[in-house]
Amino acid sequence: MQTINFLKPNKDNIKNYSIIGSFLVLLSLIDVISNAFLKINLTSFLPGSLTTLFPLIIGLIGLNMMRIDYSGNKTLDLLNKNINTNNFNALLTLLILFSIIKALPQSLSWMIFDANISGDSKDACTGTGACWTYIKVWFRRFMYGMYPNEFHWRINTAFILVIALGFVGYFMKENLKKYLALYYVIIYPVIAYLVIYYLISGGSFGLQWVETGAWGGLSLTFIVSFFCLIFCFPLGMIFALGRRSNLPAIKYISICYIEFWRGVPLITVLFMSSVMFPMFLPEDFFMDKLVRVIIAITLFEAAYCAEVIRGGLQSLPRGQYDAAKSLGMGYWKMHIFVILPQALKLVIPGIANTFLALVKDTPLIFVVGLAELAGMLALAKTNPKWLGFAMEGYIFASIIFWIICYAMSKYSYNLEAKYKTER
Repeated sequence: MQTINFLKPNKDNIKNYSIIGSFLVLLSLIDVISNAFLKINLTSFLPGSLTTLFPLIIGLIGLNMMRIDYSGNKTLDLLNKNINTNNFNALLTLLILFSIIKALPQSLSWMIFDANISGDSKDACTGTGACWTYIKVWFRRFMYGMYPNEFHWRINTAFILVIALGFVGYFMKENLKKYLALYYVIIYPVIAYLVIYYLISGGSFGLQWVETGAWGGLSLTFIVSFFCLIFCFPLGMIFALGRRSNLPAIKYISICYIEFWRGVPLITVLFMSSVMFPMFLPEDFFMDKLVRVIIAITLFEAAYCAEVIRGGLQSLPRGQYDAAKSLGMGYWKMHIFVILPQALKLVIPGIANTFLALVKDTPLIFVVGLAELAGMLALAKTNPKWLGFAMEGYIFASIIFWIICYAMSKYSYNLEAKYKTER
């Protein structure tokens, strides 16, 4: 009869080990879950601290019995590769899992079971849970800021048109797809700006004028993020190419630009654009604060985007440049058709990370008087009628930002998988 070695599993006995190990891990989870949700301690017969440590100990033993370099079982290999590479990682996995389980009952009670969502005033929040009535009452302000309620249809229409224009490339004929880059880099941003400016601001076509100071909420977050994203990428690409240029003037101008913007905090840049920059403009020249903020964030994020793209350019072997030159390609043709497609494909995760940071940096515009989503939350929590509900507001904002950032992350991951050419 084959003996089971409890110290070192191998391919011959991995089936028995995985069954016993899974049982021990499941037993540890059942103990923690029953204690957290049902207040039943299955190990109450054990002395003192051993009761607390018991699920952790048997869980570690179970994961240790399941750990093997390659078992042939896809699920088991995936588990070992991600959370069970060694005893330390196994311990961290169990601690995190147990902590989440322990926190779930109180979190669910506060957020769902004991929460209030009925009514339209603070008096409706009489329980011990969260007051989602606060979010319901302030929802329009969180979405649209101080923009007049009767004109919200203009913001919705502008966003629908901008999104629809973004999908034009999917319906272009094959003979026109060679102009896609031109459309998305030049034509689309211009049209999107005109749509947003004339629809949301108004002042023409019979629409009442609404100053940008009234814009706010999540819609302003989207507007700032959208324009900064579409402008910082091509600008960053230009400075990445400039930093690798053989022309000293272009090279050192690009280096100075990148290092300058990477060396100052974004909040300082926003203050400069809002307070200092207008002082250098002619007296009869006016530039809207929102436009100045978008320009400031674009210039700031373009420097980070340039360094990410430069990393992709440097990762390409010299043979790619030589091969393109041997075909008679000039500088721009070589980079547009050979170098940049390969370099950008390699740095999709880095570009996505820069874009995610940009979206999460938008709440900083509140310091210059523009109230996007987080800014509207800061205003709402100081309202005398709704004091004490900041927690609900920030949880709501965190969920919104998580959804946006997770969607962007998944999209970048899909792009990376789509354009992956390694075999």
